[in-house]
Amino acid sequence: MKIYATLQIGDFHLNHCEDYYVIENIGTNRLLMAVMDGCTMARDSYFASTLVARILKKICITQGYLELYNPGKPDPSLDDQLKLILSELMTSLKQIQEQLLLEQQDLLTTLILFLADKKENTGIILAIGDGLVSINGHLTEFDHDNKPDYLGFHLHHNFDQWYLSLTQKIFIPNIQDVSIATDGILFFKPCLTVDIPMEDPVELLLHDKSDMDKEDMLDRKLKTLEHVYGLKPTDDIAVIRVIQQT
Repeated sequence: MKIYATLQIGDFHLNHCEDYYVIENIGTNRLLMAVMDGCTMARDSYFASTLVARILKKICITQGYLELYNPGKPDPSLDDQLKLILSELMTSLKQIQEQLLLEQQDLLTTLILFLADKKENTGIILAIGDGLVSINGHLTEFDHDNKPDYLGFHLHHNFDQWYLSLTQKIFIPNIQDVSIATDGILFFKPCLTVDIPMEDPVELLLHDKSDMDKEDMLDRKLKTLEHVYGLKPTDDIAVIRVIQQT
């Protein structure tokens, strides 16, 4: 698998990028990837999205140690491991909320979590809130009419009941070209007057395979959109793209 990622502040945000992403191995055979989008109308939204990324990184490290000290134990199903990751995330967020005396508006961020099995070449995606997912050329947009769901809304709900209510879940039987992105990818505006036909940012970032040999492929595509096609994102944008090499 080749993995690419990019993070860019939007033109309408002056001080902080409120999106974030994380890419971490979780054990020997699996990879956790996630993009987060902090709520602009909340408080210090860059903190919420970054905090979730840091907690997810910690979960990956601790689950990796558990695998190391329990050799031969079979991997759980992707769905079971996804539930365990989310449960640990919500527990940690509740503990931090109590320790730091945080309010709900301090912890408002969306989450798109992609768990991939590198050995089986399968995956599962869970979206909490809005965003865009591309699976082998097929786009799925999670649109909440600008009123997205946020992790902070559910910290004190019964976890099992809440998890059963989550419907924005996609199983991937064969990973070929899969991307997860915050909804900033949908909001580009002209920044230059150009004499060439307009490019679709979603198509270029999530489907075009030029510059696959470059680690900064997505950064290059954002620069192409800006300097060649005269387009820049108005909202913050975080994208992770996984391409299976043949």
